[in-house]
Parts: sequence; C-alpha cells; structure tokens
Amino acid sequence: MLTDKHCKNAICPPDKKRARFTDSGGLYLEVSPAGSKRWFCKLYADGKEGRMALGSYPMVGLADARKARDAAKLQKSQGLHPVQARKVEKLKAITPDGDTFKATALEWYAMKLDGWSSHYAIREKRNLEKDLFPYFGPRRIGEIEAIELLAVIRLVEERGALDVAHRVLTTAGQVWRYAVATARAKRDVTPDIRGALKPHRGKHFAAITESVKLGGLIRAIRGYQGGPIVRAALQLAPMLFQRPGELRGMGWAELDLDAALWTIPAMRMKRSVDGKQNGDPHLVPLPTQAVEILRKLQPLTGQGTLVFHGERSHDRPISDNTLRAALMTLGFGPDVQSVHGFRATARTLLAEELAIDPLVIEAQLAHAVKDANGRAYNRTQYMKHRTGMMQTWADFLDKLAAGADVVQLRAA
Repeated sequence: MLTDKHCKNAICPPDKKRARFTDSGGLYLEVSPAGSKRWFCKLYADGKEGRMALGSYPMVGLADARKARDAAKLQKSQGLHPVQARKVEKLKAITPDGDTFKATALEWYAMKLDGWSSHYAIREKRNLEKDLFPYFGPRRIGEIEAIELLAVIRLVEERGALDVAHRVLTTAGQVWRYAVATARAKRDVTPDIRGALKPHRGKHFAAITESVKLGGLIRAIRGYQGGPIVRAALQLAPMLFQRPGELRGMGWAELDLDAALWTIPAMRMKRSVDGKQNGDPHLVPLPTQAVEILRKLQPLTGQGTLVFHGERSHDRPISDNTLRAALMTLGFGPDVQSVHGFRATARTLLAEELAIDPLVIEAQLAHAVKDANGRAYNRTQYMKHRTGMMQTWADFLDKLAAGADVVQLRAA
C-alpha cells in the first residue's frame, strides 16, 4: 500500500522508461524519468487488461485516486465501461450550442442545409419557426414528452392543414433523431404520436386518363387561338410530359433538332443540391411532331435563349399560370386537367393503352426508380426504348385527336 510520502518521493531510475508503484485494487502511480507522475487503474474487459487514467500527482492525491478507482470499479460492476463512459461525458460537455430544442434544431438545420434544394430548405425552416419554436424553443429537448408534441401538431390540424401537420411531425422527428445522436435526448418521441394524427390523403394533380376525353382535350389544344408561343407550349406539354417548370424553361441550347433530342441540364431538374450539381442531364427524345412544332417556333424565338419567353421579358419564361389560364380558356380547369397532370395522363395511358414497360415510362418521367437488385435506375439507359415510346405516344395523340378508334393493348 502506498503512502503520501511514497508518492512524493517516488522517482524513476534513469535507465528505465517508467517506474510503477502499486497501491491496491489495480491502482498504481506511474513515474517517468523526467519526474512526471500519473495515476492509473487496471481494468479488465473480455479477458484483456486495460487501464484508465485517473489524473496527475500531486493535483490528484492518493486519497482522491483511490476514490476514482472505486468509482470506476462501481461503474464496471453496473455494466458500464468506465473509459467509454468518460468519453461520452466529454462529448456531451463539448456540445456547442446547448440542449434546447431550438439550439438542437438550428444545429441540425445548418448541418443539412448544403444538401437541400432552396425550396426544401425554406419549407423546413418554416416548419420550425412557425409551428415548433414558439412552443418548444427554449425547452430542453430531452425533457419534452410525446403528448406535448401531439398537442402542438393538433394546433396545425385545427388550421385544416393536415398535409402540413404531417410534414411538421417529419421535421420534428429529424430534429429528435439528431438530438439522440448527439446525446441531447434519450429517444425519439415522434413515433409515439404518428398514429394519433388525422390521416392525410395527398391531393393529386388533376389529370384526364380516359383516351376519348384526352382526344377532346388534344383537339381543343390544337384549336387554341392564343399566341404562337403559348400554343406551342400547350401542344408540347402532353406530348413530352415533363414537369411544367422544365418545359417552360426550355432553352434553344438544350435542343438538338437534327438529332431529335432535348437535353435538360441537371441544374434544372427536380433533384437535391448534390443531384443538381453532380447528376447527369435528363434526356428527352423528341418525336417528329415535337420537332416540327419547335422548327415552326424557331424563327420567332430562336434568336434568344428561351424557347418560350414571356411577353414582357425575353429573359424570363412564360409562367405556369400562363399555361393554366390557357387550359381554362379551353374549358379545362384545374379540377379537370392541370399542366403537371399531363405526366399522370401519359403514365396511365402508356401503360394501360399502349402496354409500355413501366420502367421505361418512369425513366422518361425522370423518376429515380430501382432495378431488381436495388440499384438506382440509370436514366440514360434504354434510350432506344424511350425514343420508340415517345414516337408511339405522339402518334397515339394524333389518332385520339382525329377521333380514331384506338385498340387497347395488354402486355402478355
């Protein structure tokens, strides 16, 4: 057993790297040739010897070293590894901004921001600032209970915003999981209340999915008496079935009419920030009918950058409201056919009427589907199939517009 006098007089011979002076219960004082003295306690895990540093002598005296040894052994008897427990406490101590809900949420938001699109970032920030911070901002996130969160989410439901309520809960769940990962909370409470929310059925974009009714719409579009730019965009919307923003923002530089191909840059696609910056462009094969429409429009807008430029500014495309208003003029309001709904129209009839492989359809819709092995689908694959599909679709629309009988095909 060591005494304070032993500790004070302990030295390491110059011919040794270190000298150890044993106390009891695995405690010992290690002395270096330079004279530094440090306390260690032997610990065993899985049959292997390890050690735990307990501080330097004389800052930590013999009595305090023995207390630290006893505390470590008590932790080990309770199933905790003393060294790992100390590391966790140190990590908790360096949590930069505290453990309130607001501090945790802002730290999570800042960490995720670079990977989000601007639209998604704005929505997440709105969820936090409007529906969560006013109630939980200064509270310690680890002390907030599920029933409290449910009460706040129900306030959103009372506004009639059921879709927003579900999104707010999703945002809260991501903050809670980050809190768990950074030792601010013991568990994520959001799964406890998910089943207590009112169900929300997302409102789909209105779309005509019956061939006879679609034929009437195509005839109406082709008889549109508005300006040539809007008329061309209207004709291409159901034929190419890309997202409205992608169609309206079409640039002449993206088109190769000789090769009958429209290449939409990744930055203009609906993707994450990483997908926009590093993803491949989306390829849209152009049927002969689309090429003809674009060639007729080229003398009018071809000297500029945009295919469908606005009337007031040639540097900005026509608005989504312009195409929406044009459809309404033709008698097809947003509850009957939306511009975005042309995607659902094509997806449904290509599969049900023309028996096109759904994978090919989804690829042309720029959806990130996966193959049988779980790999992300490569949108540049099956270009031959997609080219044929786009021409078949344009021919199908011509037949519908002419009022021809269309024989339904079924996949074998």
